[in-house]
Amino acid sequence: MPAVPPLALNHVGLTVPDIFAAIDWYGRLFGVTCIMGPRVLEAAAKATHETPGIFGPRFRKAYQAHLLLANGVGLELFQFVEPPVEMTDDNMPYWRRGPFHIALTHPDVDGLADRIVAAGGRKRIEPADFVPGRPWRLCYCEDPWGTVIEIMSASYAEMFSNWPQPGQIEPPVMLWRT
Repeated sequence: MPAVPPLALNHVGLTVPDIFAAIDWYGRLFGVTCIMGPRVLEAAAKATHETPGIFGPRFRKAYQAHLLLANGVGLELFQFVEPPVEMTDDNMPYWRRGPFHIALTHPDVDGLADRIVAAGGRKRIEPADFVPGRPWRLCYCEDPWGTVIEIMSASYAEMFSNWPQPGQIEPPVMLWRT
């Protein structure tokens, strides 16, 4: 297979029950900019004719907004109106295929986690050191609607390349292709 240069992550889509509250919350907490919307998506509208093919036959109406993070990656918010957004108690279905959280980089994990709680979110765990001897911290939180947000103190590349890392008490168990 020919080598392919790495692609850039373009955006992540999130379902929320109140699009205006989510735009405000993500703007206050993470400094995102709303660059488009909210707009109305309707299955019967010519302007959004592609939505029934994307969302399936039950889809009738939603609101959509596009938010921009500092590195140019987008958060695409959807508030489904018909059928409506379902709020479930089990909001981190990691055993199902597809994404189950988003991760953001911020140097002050503890401070941002406290701000998330103060703004109506919650911590799933307390902030923790990721690798002993390294200056990396992480915390899993939730927005007010249950979307799981991981906060990492350093970039993805810095934290996950060159494993095992110095300072790891127990070496990781790695899988190898056979």
